[in-house]
Order: sequence, then C-alpha cells, then structure tokens
Amino acid sequence: MKIFVAGATGVIGRPLIAQLVAKGHDVVALTHSSENAQTLAEQGVEPALADVFDADAVKAALVRTQPEVVIEQLTALPKTYTGESMSAAAALNTRIRREGGANVLTAAQAAGVRRYLRQSIAFWGVPGTGLANEETPLAFDASPAVAADAHTVTEIERRLLETPNIEGIALRYGFLYGSGTWFAADGDVANQVRQQQFPIVGNGEGVWSWLHIEDAAIATVAAAEQGNPGIYLITDDRPLEVREWLSAYARWLNAPPPPQISVAEALKVGGADAVYYGTQMQGASNAKAKRELNFQPRSLEWLVGATVAYAS
Repeated sequence: MKIFVAGATGVIGRPLIAQLVAKGHDVVALTHSSENAQTLAEQGVEPALADVFDADAVKAALVRTQPEVVIEQLTALPKTYTGESMSAAAALNTRIRREGGANVLTAAQAAGVRRYLRQSIAFWGVPGTGLANEETPLAFDASPAVAADAHTVTEIERRLLETPNIEGIALRYGFLYGSGTWFAADGDVANQVRQQQFPIVGNGEGVWSWLHIEDAAIATVAAAEQGNPGIYLITDDRPLEVREWLSAYARWLNAPPPPQISVAEALKVGGADAVYYGTQMQGASNAKAKRELNFQPRSLEWLVGATVAYAS
C-alpha cells in the first residue's frame, strides 16, 4: 500500500518507517526539514516537504502523492520529563495535535484517503478497579493536566471517527520505553531515578501500562493493514503499580531504591498531577488489540527475570 506518515521522525515514527519499508509498503513522509528529507530519502522513503500548520501545503502534498492510508504521529514533546518541561511544551503539543492534525485530516479527505490512523493515549481512563478498555470513559475530572489532555484526546478522536468516507482508527499507546524515550537507560527519567529525583508517591498504587516503541510500530502497521475502524488500546500485558515498576526499574539501572514521599509532599513539589500519576492512574487492557491485530507485545525489559505483583 501507499502510506503517508505525518510525524515520521519522532520516537515512534522512526521505527514505524522502518517497519513499513521492511514490509514492502510505498511510504511518503511529511517533514518540514530539508535535512530530515534527505535522511528519509536515504531510507527509501519519499519525503513531502511542508509545514504541518500550512494547510494548503499539507493538502498539496496529500493530493500529489495520493496515498491509500495516512498515519498521523504528530507530537511536540520535550527531551526531559519534568512538570516544568511538560508544562512548557503543552501549548505547542496541543496545537500540533489539534491544528496540525486537523490540517492533515482535511487534506486526507481532499485526497480521497481510504484509511486514517492517529496516535492517542491509553492511560487517561477514569480511575477504578480492574483495567480500562476501549469503552471506559476518560478522566475529565482528574488533575488539571490530565483532564486537559483527556479533553484533547476526546476531541481529536471524535473528529477522526466521525469523519465521513474515511476508516478512522485511534491507537491509544501506553507509556513508551525503548531507545530514544525518557525511560531508556540513557533517558531523562533514568537519570532522575539515579539521582533519586523520581519518588514513589504515597502508597504508589497508580497503575501504569507500558509499550515498547518497536511494539508500537508493529501494532500500528497491523492496524494499517487489517484493523477495524474505532479505538485500540496498544499496551503490553503487564500493567504495574508505580511502587512495583519503579523499584524494579531502579534495580535494572543499578540505581539506589526510589525515595517515598507522602501525598502532601507530592502536592507541594509536583502538584495534583504528580499525585494522580503516582496513586490514581488506571491500567489498560490490550485484549482487543491481541484479538483483532494479533498483537504480541514483549515483556517490559527491566522486569525480565524479576518477580513482581501485576495489577489486574
């Protein structure tokens, strides 16, 4: 198939491009950088030069290349994972997802694209017992940044899924790890853990669902080839409470055990969002992806050989 990728040079975009090319797809990648265009061309990818905020240029690129499928992986996230850096990046990240994504979707309609996939988020389900699935409501009443993102996710998913004449698929990814991510051994969170700057908050019962970037790429290709329209939660098999995954992660890094702070301390230092992530986050079920996409995620790399209690 001819597949157009927006966000091809991001943390998921890079392995995604490699997977698509390896499977013999004809790939076009949107970029606003001449340097990135040359790198993409060397990988056997046709670059399409355009600024995602330039609606006319994006439309021209889609109409010219005439893809069957569009995969949108647009984000603008910082290299560091702190409350300050995430807050500073939030406005541009929201704009690129809302406005940039809208430009790509409108252009896809004009080009007669058959299928459209976009990146979304797996861990905004309303807190509760068990694991969230594709029908679980999102946490609109959560802490400020979480609630804002839940509203953004809902808006962009609805926009896609209600677009006529396009098979829309929203891929809600778990917390990403692997090369180039915050959680890689040389990533920002790893450095914070080594310096004991990433604590367990309260009882540490917030449940996180994980996803290796290579598995994100594999699942995305499968969805492009055979997925049904709708939402998929793309996560691994082992949702884990923070106190479990963070302690195991520190051991894997040969770092000191993570410190533990009270909810009151976390509210002062990191605010309500830090408390939500540490104590209220709900894990996600990948049952639909396994059933419909034959998704077979790998084990979380810092748990190999470790014994932990999994959330369910």
